[in-house]
Amino acid sequence: MTDVMTAFADAVRGYPERPAIVHNGEALSYAELDALVRVRALELGSDPGVVGVPALHSPETVIGLLGVFAAGGAYMPIDPAFPAERVEAMHAAADSQPVAGPAYVLFTSGSTGAPKPVLTPGEAFGTTAAALTALFELTADDRVLQFASMNWDTCFEEILPTLTVGAALVFDDEAHTGSFRRFLRMVQERGISVLDLPTAFWHELVRHLAEDDDPLPECLRLVVIGGEAASPARVADWRRLKTGGIRLLNTYGCTETTMITHAADLAGPVHEAGLGSSARACGLGDPEVQRIPIGRALPHVRELIEDTGELLIGGPALAAGYLGRPEATAERFVERADGRWFRTGDRVSRGPDGLLFHEGRIDHQVKIRGVRVDPGEVEAHLSRHPAVAAAAVTGVTLAGRTALVGYVATPDAALSGPDHLAGPDHLAGTDLLAWLRQRVPAHLVPSRITFVPELVHTASGKVDRAGTHRRYALEENPR
Repeated sequence: MTDVMTAFADAVRGYPERPAIVHNGEALSYAELDALVRVRALELGSDPGVVGVPALHSPETVIGLLGVFAAGGAYMPIDPAFPAERVEAMHAAADSQPVAGPAYVLFTSGSTGAPKPVLTPGEAFGTTAAALTALFELTADDRVLQFASMNWDTCFEEILPTLTVGAALVFDDEAHTGSFRRFLRMVQERGISVLDLPTAFWHELVRHLAEDDDPLPECLRLVVIGGEAASPARVADWRRLKTGGIRLLNTYGCTETTMITHAADLAGPVHEAGLGSSARACGLGDPEVQRIPIGRALPHVRELIEDTGELLIGGPALAAGYLGRPEATAERFVERADGRWFRTGDRVSRGPDGLLFHEGRIDHQVKIRGVRVDPGEVEAHLSRHPAVAAAAVTGVTLAGRTALVGYVATPDAALSGPDHLAGPDHLAGTDLLAWLRQRVPAHLVPSRITFVPELVHTASGKVDRAGTHRRYALEENPR
């Protein structure tokens, strides 16, 4: 086991004057960061339990994270944009449970309408941080951009390996303006060598590079993508650009398996050197890529593919389970004669060289903005509205991205207009969306809600999400 705080202390001793964090050009040295972390730990006292910390793109959040770990507590990020009702539910779920030792608590989507708190102990994220340091080939000379939402586990891929190897973690407001030109200029000016980007953002970045012929900064050596399926067309575009010296790494993982478990080099020096037969079979050796693998298991990861095609993950990086939810834990974390496994819900196939390919889900969960969402959670919240009799929510592709759409049946529904956006008593879809925004995070709010006379059901009586969408989407968009 690799202890994150021990590794951070080693980095402090080895590089006390080097920048640990750079925020909009202002540097905080390792010695200065260490002093602030110690102060925060003293403020928390011993055994502080679960500690909520505002999740901001700010050094303060990192200080809070490391301070909680140093005090032996469990870090729980709280997005300031979350509705008050959601934050109260998170605190209620976490505060009622004792947590021993450094850990973090993140919430995933659940079908009951209540978020599921995933408890990840220090051993799990310490093991993964060390594995990612090796995978990314990080050194103290690297400068890693902090880009991911501080509310999701991808941010730990950026923070923990960086600050345990003596590299610099870079925060910059220019990273989040929405302008790719400003983004690329910032990468160049800050000397960023490593980017860890949501796949959807990378898709748009590649499109910009291909259309505007903007050069990539020479300082960049590694781009990590993950969270959604990579587009073969965008990978092909990337390979046509002048990106031969930049390593492109596609990654896969679940919150419950602690960050990244699988990775595949798609382009760059490592890719060219290690191109095998299955990589050639999926088109990675050709300009026109056909299929994109999620990769091979990292050394610390155990994997098992069941007859159904579902991928199970084992090894020392598994989360402890869902805090205070023993039934949900037993359902997804299974004990077998050959060890403890997490059921990912993802169907995969294996190529001849061991590369895995994603083949869909065994359930209805979808990825929205790189975050796994159970449509049942949104349906549960919609059904609590007094004017809603039943609801169906499903994931669809809108403008090249996965989005949620909702269908709502109301008592004596009165449809109005071709878009079906009005229900009884003049309840509008926009009103229902506003009602949802007061209760759930933005990624759980559908892009649109359509009022319908009834939902489609399967032969067994269950709501048929896909069937409902097929029936009414045609009416919304007649040909």
